[in-house]
Amino acid sequence: MANTLAWTAKIFDGGWVDGGGGTLDVTAPSDGSVVATVGAADVADLDRAVAKAARAQKEWAAKPYPERASVMTKAAALLAENPERLTRWLVPESGSGHGKAGAEVGLVLAELTEAAALASQPYGQVLRSAKSRFSMGRYVPMGVIGVISPFNFPAVLSMRSVAPALAVGNAVVLKPDPRTPISGGLILAEIFAEAGLPDGLLHVLPSGADVGAALVSHPDVPCISFTGSTAAGRRIAEAAAPLLKKVHLELGGNNAFLVLPDADIEAAASAGAWGSFLHQGQICMASGRHLVPEHLAEQYTAELAKIAARITVGDPTDPSNALGPIIDENQLKRVDSIVQATVTAGAELAAGGTFDGLHYRPTVLGNVPKDSPAFTEEIFGPVAPITTYRTVDEAIDIINSSEYGLSVAIVTANPFAAYELSDRIRSGAVHINDQTIDDEAVAPFGGTKASGSGGHFGTTVNLDTFCDLQWVTMQSDIQKYPF
Repeated sequence: MANTLAWTAKIFDGGWVDGGGGTLDVTAPSDGSVVATVGAADVADLDRAVAKAARAQKEWAAKPYPERASVMTKAAALLAENPERLTRWLVPESGSGHGKAGAEVGLVLAELTEAAALASQPYGQVLRSAKSRFSMGRYVPMGVIGVISPFNFPAVLSMRSVAPALAVGNAVVLKPDPRTPISGGLILAEIFAEAGLPDGLLHVLPSGADVGAALVSHPDVPCISFTGSTAAGRRIAEAAAPLLKKVHLELGGNNAFLVLPDADIEAAASAGAWGSFLHQGQICMASGRHLVPEHLAEQYTAELAKIAARITVGDPTDPSNALGPIIDENQLKRVDSIVQATVTAGAELAAGGTFDGLHYRPTVLGNVPKDSPAFTEEIFGPVAPITTYRTVDEAIDIINSSEYGLSVAIVTANPFAAYELSDRIRSGAVHINDQTIDDEAVAPFGGTKASGSGGHFGTTVNLDTFCDLQWVTMQSDIQKYPF
């Protein structure tokens, strides 16, 4: 599966072969093997990419919208015809199970399809005016959009910024996570090039934090779209603030999975397991806090532990393994330290808590104290912490006590009552009779509090995220004034 720098150069739209940053080995977290070697960018490469993108963007923005939409639909068709061109990288590079990788391709296709539709959205609004004139607010592209994407769902978390930004007339400079430069950027660039995206509009910069920092502070990049940790998001916001950039931050979460007293416990445990264990729990929307009535906690913990015990974990290239590895050793150590500290604090280890290499077993923690690490922190691993409550009012207070506000799930026999509870929950999303992980290109997506700021992804809200809103007025004659 090894690839050469020539392959990288073919699909990188920036005019360089090796890159000023030398080379970057892409390793499979499951076994540590090198699956590809790509060119690494440096700050000088970034400057050249931004300059070229700025030049190309003006002509792209002036094109009729069907031309931009056509690139999106062609890219979607190319990927739909051969989804394996992406899944073959997602599986080893990001440690994705086959099911997760296939689902991610579906999400990428949806983003491309919706971006094609975004290109033909109304130009703006005709406004009322106290004067006798034509008045309108119109969306105009910002120029060059900087995108910084993470490793966990690298393809879709890049595409959900790249596709709409391009569709409305911007150029994009994309810095994928250095652990997933292919599925997070290079293969997407290859597909766009085959779909007819003009030269200079999409630049992929495999690189480290230095290039990311330079992208954030670059004076010719007016908008940054970042998906990643809350800590990194705060640093980006701080760096961008003096430049008055438009910054969109989709950050971490410690999401609550609320089991109401009337819920079917077996069904609830199935949903809760998916929410905590999918892709090894390495999802910002993962179910990080299971809140269960005191009298149902023992039954729920046992059901969840049974599910965890039968989940297969191992090399994701083997389709029989449902879960793959944690992304790297540092993250595995962090996950295990949180589990061990929480057990020391008094939690019950009902399942898991062991690992082989980077393969961490799905872990269930019962009776988790509210001040323990597994309850207060975003774990980003396959861990389901269970905490009890006495009243629904107490459960709502527990949910809202977190600094995060990304996604909440409520399972119940009375969905309308749960809908009424959603009015009291501070969260970007509330899913009733489902778990916390969900994303659709047609739906607005973003968090509150420490889970994000600066806008949302999805449907027409992308116009607000990747465009400026310009007020234009027009009169038949020049307005006369008293002096």
